[in-house]
Amino acid sequence: GFPRTLGQAEALDRICELDLVISLNIPFETLKDRLSARWVHPASGRVYNMDFNPPHVQGVDDLTGEPLVQSEDDRPEAVAARLRKYKDAAKPVIELYKSRGILHSFSGTETNKIWPYVYTLLSSKIPPLLSDEEN
Repeated sequence: GFPRTLGQAEALDRICELDLVISLNIPFETLKDRLSARWVHPASGRVYNMDFNPPHVQGVDDLTGEPLVQSEDDRPEAVAARLRKYKDAAKPVIELYKSRGILHSFSGTETNKIWPYVYTLLSSKIPPLLSDEEN
């Protein structure tokens, strides 16, 4: 997400005025498991997740048959350290937007269960686009 730090939030304030901020509260273990299951085909950038988007053959890119790699940042220990650092840095950002009354938080572990609530919020704030036929 962005902004991740108070400095980034302040820089964002200088170029635009936010009226809605969404915070997704996902349990630490869920995030760690998802990020740690990510593998990449370096040449193309194709991303696989061993839990919900695995390659047809484990460890091998579907299109080229070349080996997949896991970034050092995606290894479980590194993910845990990144998440702890993010939580500490993001706390003042969350408090800033909460104090402005523009923070909307959603909690859960599954995208398909959180998304309908996020979509309803966004739909209430953004007018629908009309097709050429409707104009």
